Amino acid sequence: MKRINRLKIVLAEQGKTGKWLAHALGKNESTVSRWCTNEVQPSVETLLTIAETLKVDIKELLCSTQMCNQDDGIQI
Repeated sequence: MKRINRLKIVLAEQGKTGKWLAHALGKNESTVSRWCTNEVQPSVETLLTIAETLKVDIKELLCSTQMCNQDDGIQI
């Protein structure tokens, strides 16, 4: 599975949980969990809301096309 977003990493860096984000966004915890595992992707509008909630630039939530799609064996 290709990594598209860095949501799980950004949450960990901030010491926040998917449960916290789900509550902050008014979303179901399972939806946020699926975003964190890159099973599904949030819409661009939702990514903007997530970035605003986490107080980060939206670019921090996306993987670089040169870095994240390499098969480096790292799982997030």
